[in-house]
Amino acid sequence: MTTEHIEIKILGRDYKLACQADDAPVLRRAATYVDNLVTRIKDVGKIKDADRIAVMAAIRIASELLSTREKDGPFAGLSKVEIKQQILELNRSLDDVLTPQEKLF
Repeated sequence: MTTEHIEIKILGRDYKLACQADDAPVLRRAATYVDNLVTRIKDVGKIKDADRIAVMAAIRIASELLSTREKDGPFAGLSKVEIKQQILELNRSLDDVLTPQEKLF
């Protein structure tokens, strides 16, 4: 695999990351998610310090991740491969339903 360097922006600051070329799209989406979250936290106005904003965002993201792993969570007992398979099947189902709709417009 080849290493790729990508540039992302979070809270107006530029960051350069090295990653596998296959991982670049996921890292870009993750950076966008983090940027949106930290921006919302900052915009609420109660927290101004960038370090505190980053910690609050990290806690929120960790909470979201851990809730998916709980015994009654949506991904309980599933491996990463099984989760990806379910997502692929869901995407196929959505494509099957939405493709005929596109022809209406």
